[in-house]
Amino acid sequence: MTWLDAQPEGSVMYVSFGSSTIVKREDLMEIWHGLVNSKKRFLWVMRPDIVAGKQNNDNIPAEVEEGTKERGFIVEWAPQEEVVAHKAIGGFLTHSGWNSTLESLVAGVPMICWPYFADQQINSRFVSEVWKVGLDMKDVCDRDVVEKMVNDLMVHRREEFLKSAKTMATLADKSVSPGGSSYSSLHDFIQYIKSTSRENN
Repeated sequence: MTWLDAQPEGSVMYVSFGSSTIVKREDLMEIWHGLVNSKKRFLWVMRPDIVAGKQNNDNIPAEVEEGTKERGFIVEWAPQEEVVAHKAIGGFLTHSGWNSTLESLVAGVPMICWPYFADQQINSRFVSEVWKVGLDMKDVCDRDVVEKMVNDLMVHRREEFLKSAKTMATLADKSVSPGGSSYSSLHDFIQYIKSTSRENN
C-alpha cells in the first residue's frame, strides 16, 4: 500500500489471478514480458504456488527483471478490495472470478480478463461484451497481446472504459442503498426468514 500511495492516480495495472489459478511458466513469462513491454506501472500478486510443477530453469530474463525494478512491484498477497479501490489503480488484469469481477465493478476499475475455469469465461464475456468495462484475453497468452491490451485499457481507450466502469460503479452503489434492488431483496429475504421462524414456533 505504501508503494501504491507513491504512484500517480490511475497509473497502475493491478494483476492477480486469484487464490487457486495455476499457470504454466511459459504463460507467466509471456504475461510478465507483456507487462514490462507496455511500459506501464504494475502491482502483481504472484503466489508462491502459482506456477504448475517444478521448473528446471527459474531464471528471470534480465530485461524483465530490470523492467520490474523500474515500474513493477510483486507481492505474494495483497488486500485486494483495498487495492482495487486505491486511486493509483487504473486497471485490473484478472482471472475473472466473481469476487474479483464484483470488486472491480464496485470500484469502477476497467478490467483485462484472462479466464481460467468455471464461471470465469462467462464473467469475462460480460465484462467485455455486455458491460463493456474491459477486454477479454480469453485463452490467448502472448506478450504482444498483453502489451497491446494494457495500453488500450490504460491509454488508447481509457476514457471509453472508465466511463462504462463508473456507470457500473454507480449502479452497484444504488443497488445496495435503501430502495435499491439488492437492498430490497435482502430486506425481503430477512422478513421471509423471520415470518417462517414465527410460524414454526
